[in-house]
Amino acid sequence: MTAIGFIGLGSMGLPMARNLVARGFEVTGFDLRAEARNALVAAGGKAADTAAAACAGADMAVLMVVNIAQARDVLFTGGVLDALAPGGAILLMSTCPPAAVAEVAAEVEARAFAFVDAPVSGGVVGAAAGSLTIMVGTGDDAFARARPALDAMGAKVVHVGKDAGQGATAKVVNQLLCGAHLAVAAEALSLAERLGVDTTAMLDILGGSAAASWMLRDRGPRMLEADPTVTSAVDIFVKDLGLVLEAGREAKAALPMAALAHQLFLSVSGRGLGAADDSQVIRAYRSLQGRD
Repeated sequence: MTAIGFIGLGSMGLPMARNLVARGFEVTGFDLRAEARNALVAAGGKAADTAAAACAGADMAVLMVVNIAQARDVLFTGGVLDALAPGGAILLMSTCPPAAVAEVAAEVEARAFAFVDAPVSGGVVGAAAGSLTIMVGTGDDAFARARPALDAMGAKVVHVGKDAGQGATAKVVNQLLCGAHLAVAAEALSLAERLGVDTTAMLDILGGSAAASWMLRDRGPRMLEADPTVTSAVDIFVKDLGLVLEAGREAKAALPMAALAHQLFLSVSGRGLGAADDSQVIRAYRSLQGRD
């Protein structure tokens, strides 16, 4: 039985950890929130009061934290590397800048631990269903070692390259399209509202036409709700599209669509709605039209 320390039991991390438990892994989790730790225990896992304690003697540590700064903190300041079993593996599954992921990987590997760059796509629904897409950048041996755990959390595991940072790069490209699709779906529905079209009927038309996208079908209905349940926050796309633009700057690649989408999400966040469901990017258009 593989022992796993799971750091970050948030809206995606908790169901991912539950899926590992369901597949027979011995999972000890840590999160700052006691209710999240208790939820993992209720699912058959274990809980610890610190990140280091969660990883004590574990074969691998899964990090589903907010950003690269938190990853660095738990690894190098929080004692996770000191607690992990010798030769253990770090699975970084958060969305982080590719260059920063490569730097952290080099530091981890210098201490004789394996590092697996494995960001995910699929949101809360995919995390709960175990149907995430996981983009992996690591060597062949580390990939083979991590594969059983990755398969427990995702339905599509793609080994995109042998170097850490390549998984993060694939995720950056993915987030460019997700953010742009979401922003333009909001633009279309805001136009329908402005023109007085029945938006429910419009969604039905668009969802079955060549104009359809996964983002439109998933987020469109929530755009029409006054206060939808949050499955992914506006500020997530503020962060992720910021990473897209950072990668573009480093590569000297022009990304005008990503820049515009980023500004739309940023404008909604700047109004104090950063924690709202990301479908509420539609409020940027309503504001421009003087209706919100």
